[in-house]
Amino acid sequence: MRIQVSRTGGFAGIARHGEVETSGRPDAAGWEALAEAALATGRDGPPAGVPDGFRYRITVGDRTVECADPRLSEAQRTLISRVLKEGA
Repeated sequence: MRIQVSRTGGFAGIARHGEVETSGRPDAAGWEALAEAALATGRDGPPAGVPDGFRYRITVGDRTVECADPRLSEAQRTLISRVLKEGA
């Protein structure tokens, strides 16, 4: 499973992108469960955010959701952090 995260916005407007491929990883089940939880609380359209806040697009396989600070679920926050750290 391919998990992609894109971050835009913020004060400087610097975009970041990360991607993790879970196939063959010993921790694949954990990644996939976290991704499913993050998708479950996302929106299909642009979310309400705050000025200079970050906006995120999470894509897992063929499904994409959008979310924004400060209204991230715990699963979204964890997944975003892990993908941007490991998949950069």
